[in-house]
Amino acid sequence: MKALDNHDARRQSLAVKILLYALMTLVAVILIFPYAFMVSKSLMSHEEVVDPTIKLLPAVPLFSNYAELFSDSGYGMGFLHTFIIVGVNCVIIPLSASFIAFSFAKLDFIGKKVSFAVMLGTMMLPGAITQLSLFAIYAKLKWLNTFWPFIIPNLFGGGALYIFLIRQFMLGIPRDMDNAAKIDGANAFVRYWSIILPLCKPVLIYVVVNVFISYWGDYYGPLIYMRSSNAPKTLAQVVFESAVDENVATDMANIRMCGGVIMSVVPAILFAFFQKQLIEGVVLTGLKD
Repeated sequence: MKALDNHDARRQSLAVKILLYALMTLVAVILIFPYAFMVSKSLMSHEEVVDPTIKLLPAVPLFSNYAELFSDSGYGMGFLHTFIIVGVNCVIIPLSASFIAFSFAKLDFIGKKVSFAVMLGTMMLPGAITQLSLFAIYAKLKWLNTFWPFIIPNLFGGGALYIFLIRQFMLGIPRDMDNAAKIDGANAFVRYWSIILPLCKPVLIYVVVNVFISYWGDYYGPLIYMRSSNAPKTLAQVVFESAVDENVATDMANIRMCGGVIMSVVPAILFAFFQKQLIEGVVLTGLKD
């Protein structure tokens, strides 16, 4: 009797697992379908994309659409401007944020706690509150329709969150290492550059990936600061403006689909490649006092 009950329990457990896997498969198909449909559209001809008849697969896959995407007639300049903003910020934000975090984690100076508290307080301010004042400042400095609004402010850490995360990570690095270098005559910058910074690789990778994702698909910032017709438009901005422009909305539909695929697949590949380091950086940062 007991063996029969165990057999029934196993059958019920197997049935539940089959049902759960079937449900998860259905949800996965529903979530993946729009992206797969976009990939399929990106390989179609212009006529197939604008055809009102729904087609799930292209008659002949046109991989040349992706070559046209990067050309001057496509969105090549948008890609170039996006790469400039992303590339510069992926360098200056981790360096500046880690430099500031080092001062909060390893140095002692008057007003340290107050300065750190004020910095954390800026995290509570929604971006919309400071948007008008920043726009006025950038207009006075003649930075509108240039890259400067996306670069110069980030020389000061790129935001309190990045400084806080790196500072928390640095607190977990034994102070004895810093003190030993100090005894050997190393100044603060040498200790930061040669000892502390190389040990912060996990959290720095986390910051770099987040910066990349933030600026790779950023549309709001360019919409505010790059409104002139001759401004250096980013990829997200060019794709959107071409979609809402009645004159070109249907002319490059398949190329816009290629742009959407590239914009979504690049962050996914980046996350998959650095997944281990990202998780390690978050976990180790969360364990600091």
